[in-house]
Parts: sequence; C-alpha cells; structure tokens
Amino acid sequence: MPDVEVERRAGAVWIRLQRPDRRNAYDIEMAHAVIDAVEAAADAYAVVITGSGGSFCAGGALDQLDDPDPEQLRRLFTTSLRMVQAIRACPRPVLAAVNGAAAGGGNELVVACDLAIAARGATFGQTGPRVGSAPVLGATNLMALQIGEKRAKELSMMCRRYSAEQALALGLVNEVVDDDALMARAEEWVEEIKQLSPRYLEITKTSSNLWWNLAQDSMTTGLGMLIQAMGSDDMQEGARAFLEKRRPRFTPPAPAMREPR
Repeated sequence: MPDVEVERRAGAVWIRLQRPDRRNAYDIEMAHAVIDAVEAAADAYAVVITGSGGSFCAGGALDQLDDPDPEQLRRLFTTSLRMVQAIRACPRPVLAAVNGAAAGGGNELVVACDLAIAARGATFGQTGPRVGSAPVLGATNLMALQIGEKRAKELSMMCRRYSAEQALALGLVNEVVDDDALMARAEEWVEEIKQLSPRYLEITKTSSNLWWNLAQDSMTTGLGMLIQAMGSDDMQEGARAFLEKRRPRFTPPAPAMREPR
C-alpha cells in the first residue's frame, strides 16, 4: 500500500495519508507525494487532505530526530516547508478533513489549509518544545493571525491537546461533525465549491495569502535555526522520550553570566 493515496472523485483531488503505524507522520517521500498531488490539482475544483487509521497527521517522522543524519534531516525540514507552500500556492481551495489527531506538523498542515472540517473525535496541538523541536512552519507565525497571539503561543509553547470543539472555538477549524459524517460533509463542501467561479476563487485565495506571504521570512529564518540546532542534546532527548513513551529530561537553563562589579 502506498504511503499516500491520491484519488480524483466528485470534482476534487482527495489526498489520504496512509502510515497509521506512525500516526501518518510524514517522511521525505510522503511529503514529496503530497506536493506532487497538490501541484497536479490545478484542473480540479478543490483538494481534500485527510488521514487514515484514526489519525490525521503527527507531523514529521520523529525517528529521524533520534540519531539524525544531517543531510536527511535538512531535506525533511526543507521539504516540509515546500509542502505547506504548495498548499498555499495551489490555485484551488485546499480543505483539511481532520479525522483524528493533528499534532505537531500535522496541526501546522491544518493551519496551512484554506478550510478545515474536524471529526468530533479529532484532537489538535503542537509538540515542538516537548519533543526537542519548534513549530516554525505556521504555528509560531501564521497561527497567531488565525486564533490570536496569546492562544497561538499557548499552543506552540505549552504543547497541550485541544478537542475538536475547542479548536472550533479557537478558530482553527470551520466546522465540527460526527466522526462518521466527516467524509460526506467534505463532499458537500466540495459540491458547494463547484458552484463557484474557479477563476475568482483563485483570485480570492491569492489575495488572502497576504499574511502567509509576510510570514515566509519567519518560516525560513526559523527553519535555518532548526537546521543549525540539528543533533542537539535536547533534540535527541525529546525524540527518544517520545519514541520510548516517557517524560523527556531536557538540559536545564544555564546560569546567567553576570559582569563583575
């Protein structure tokens, strides 16, 4: 079974992440498959991204942080940026059908999508500082415009989990439906989109990307900082703790250096 299933149906390109054994966390190949599918969807009415096996997406695969290969990890980081850029550059509306946990980079996928519907059992949240990373591809910049700065910092820094109803109240998603109604509701949204002008939807989307475009410098700067921090003690400890299902033991802050009086 391929890691990403791409289907053309009901006027939309449906992209399903299919690595339930790791909660649909993506590696470089999966991210490239999503990019290719999104970029090939210009002749569709819409794009729908969803997950399989009860999870939406757990972000980048953490097994690559445990004992990182610098070149491979650099490629994963930069390909992750290309993936969210492809979603925003797609001329068609991109809808996240969040069927389960959207964690870390998976939550940032929701942020990148134009629209989002969540199953009632879905959960949302960032994982960065908990696993020895930082959510620089949407959560530390664009998400503040979607849900407010204080709430975005709460998600990015505290690494808490939020229910679908809480995500709706925050403004992370547009609608919450019963779990077994998610795909049918996504199809209804696609049908509604099909009644609209593709030309003027593209203009509307391009114009609405103003804040996303302004966030690009923050994303590339943050990505550069993550690349420079590859192999740090906190990165490796966070990944190992996650994979071993235990609390991480991060390096405590260093004492502040004081100038002699």
